[in-house]
Amino acid sequence: MRAGAVTATVTLMMLLSSPAMALTRDDGDDPGSGLSVAETLGLFVLLPIAAFVIIGGLAALPLGGKDEKKK
Repeated sequence: MRAGAVTATVTLMMLLSSPAMALTRDDGDDPGSGLSVAETLGLFVLLPIAAFVIIGGLAALPLGGKDEKKK
């Protein structure tokens, strides 16, 4: 009984949030122009890689000048 109620509720929620509801624009909805391929690659590929390298470099700075002597 409980499984049937959960299934019915989930199905109803999926129907209510279908993509067809996204076709109508809301008041104040003003989508901008799309991104070019270069802008997309720069924003979602190059920028995260650059951030990773910069943060890694800053984290390694305190370790950079120390040479450990082996016994």
